[in-house]
Amino acid sequence: MQALVVRAGRVLLVRRDRDPGKGRWDLPGGFLDEGEDPVAGLRRELFEETGLEIEPVEYLGVFVEPYFNRYVLGLTWLVSAVGDARPADDVAELQWFAADGLPAADEFQFAHHPRLLAAWAEQVGPPEPQVEPIGP
Repeated sequence: MQALVVRAGRVLLVRRDRDPGKGRWDLPGGFLDEGEDPVAGLRRELFEETGLEIEPVEYLGVFVEPYFNRYVLGLTWLVSAVGDARPADDVAELQWFAADGLPAADEFQFAHHPRLLAAWAEQVGPPEPQVEPIGP
């Protein structure tokens, strides 16, 4: 399971601290424990990796990706989150990215992440221009 965590027009990405893909960007998330409900597992993994309490908003789909010598199903949700994000567990760092400042596609661990984030960026649209006040 993985989550698209969006706050104030920015999306949260985590840098992996373990192989496969150590040092690459990823959506926060992880694996279910045996018998675990997917949403419960998503909440647990997001809290373990980021310290955030999340609530699923929209199911975005399932993505199949190679992982070591097998394939995994990535169940993906758009979520709302509360709390202060901090890297933990198997996350080396985390960062909030604006739609126009996402890492390059080759910096991600999974091939579907750049496509998913491009769709999000298109939906969000360009950032509002910053207007400087004139005068005193």
